[in-house]
Amino acid sequence: MQRVRAGKMIINKPLVLTYLYLLIYILLSSAVILYNKWVLSPKYFNFPFPITLTMIHMAFSGMVAFFLVRVFKVVSPVKMTFEIYATCVIPISAFFAASLWFGNTAYLYISVAFIQMLKALMPVATFLMAVMCGTDKARCDVFLNMVLVSVGVVISSYGEIHFNVVGTVYQVTGIFAEALRLVLTQVLLQKKGLTLNPITSLYYIAPCSFVFLFVPWLLLEKPGMQVSQIQFNFWIFFSNALSALALNFSIFLVIGRTGAVTIRVAGVLKDWILIALSTIIFPESTITGLNILGYAIALCGVVMYNYLKVKDVRASQLPETIPERITKDWKLEKKSSDIYVPSNNSDNNGGGGGGSNSSDLNVDEEAPLIPSSRLSHIGRTQFSNHAA
Repeated sequence: MQRVRAGKMIINKPLVLTYLYLLIYILLSSAVILYNKWVLSPKYFNFPFPITLTMIHMAFSGMVAFFLVRVFKVVSPVKMTFEIYATCVIPISAFFAASLWFGNTAYLYISVAFIQMLKALMPVATFLMAVMCGTDKARCDVFLNMVLVSVGVVISSYGEIHFNVVGTVYQVTGIFAEALRLVLTQVLLQKKGLTLNPITSLYYIAPCSFVFLFVPWLLLEKPGMQVSQIQFNFWIFFSNALSALALNFSIFLVIGRTGAVTIRVAGVLKDWILIALSTIIFPESTITGLNILGYAIALCGVVMYNYLKVKDVRASQLPETIPERITKDWKLEKKSSDIYVPSNNSDNNGGGGGGSNSSDLNVDEEAPLIPSSRLSHIGRTQFSNHAA
């Protein structure tokens, strides 16, 4: 860890860099949301075509990702087969496109502040989708948190002055589409052993999402664009797409330098900043006392949910599990080394029990699919990493 002494104060450079990346992530995330609202809103730039805007983002991101992966080779592509692409990338891209489409369409009907309050439902949607897909189990403590979040969102919605049913339905549908995308990513890609960072994700998913968006664009927005007087400013759309791409890269930097807790706390801080900024930039975004009360209640549920998830992750990574693995492996090796001891006794009796014992120990009853040599390697590697 590099530290620079400035007078009497010691500056921790990696820590400062981490907080700088977090600040960039918060600013870019807020900027992209506010920028999209400004572009789509009829009261401002007046480009009421959310599918078109999303397609511009996908096309730009896909092209940049192609150059970074194939031309400049900043990151390496994963081993992608037709089967993986058809069974994993295509369904994930479909729900990714749907989440962006519905989420951006909501800007036409409801305020940014209310959208952020509705986004508190994200843990609820993710939990429900995970339980339905079998990647998570229904738990009483998590269920109570989900009820708390839902009650908070209902109170916040009741206090919304400019409540719009269409915009709310679009936003909630987008939230559930995003939740299903996250669960499918876990179920499909992780089972195939694939891990995609933000750059490779855009490389594979952005072009496919563009194709999925083309059909609704052709049916819903193309006729309206031919009739209406639309203003197309290249620099507006270029800077908008660039900011969305920069947000993906900032997520890549933040994930590489922080843990799950830090990212979740930064997300909560970003939401509060965004709500405050939206009321300043867009005066029509009026916040009531019930809005704040409902969002605070929902936020308590979100924080508790995040705490439980992080606690579960830490529990599964406790240091004492490493000696347990080594102990199990030592027992396996001891078993295999002692295999002929009872056989010798059997041979003295003229029996053939040795072969029977040997065949019984050919399979590890605790981990039948993991050879003992690999278990030994895993245990020792993790123990040495932990000790270091």
